[in-house]
Amino acid sequence: MLQESFWDAESFAVITDGTKPAMRWTVNELKRLGKKIHIVDISSPEKLHALSQLPEEMDHAIIGVTTIEPADIMDELEKKGVKKFWIHWRTDTPEVKRRCSRLRMHCVIGRCPVMYLSSGFNIHTLHKAMAKLMRRY
Repeated sequence: MLQESFWDAESFAVITDGTKPAMRWTVNELKRLGKKIHIVDISSPEKLHALSQLPEEMDHAIIGVTTIEPADIMDELEKKGVKKFWIHWRTDTPEVKRRCSRLRMHCVIGRCPVMYLSSGFNIHTLHKAMAKLMRRY
């Protein structure tokens, strides 16, 4: 399952504009798992240049933004070599869906990453259990 194998990578770019609280939880869970994380805050248009400062070895990115078209960020990251994308639940725009389909990228869209990263008993693991029961996991 692409959603589960996505997390097998050792390093991740996390692109956030601060509008999705689950992105902070995603970072915390990735740290707990010992993953290398490169966080890019693009909360203002002036900060978009920070994407160019990501290391070249990145090939997995989690994008959770609502103030900028996520597909535009995907374009920039693809130029840097990113091949696998996780577009956070409720930030997957029609353009993201077209881009993933057209370019045959490895994309996970419409799902919350924390549901797949969380362990123990918490709201995210309850969400995971419900999703499995409803066959939406």
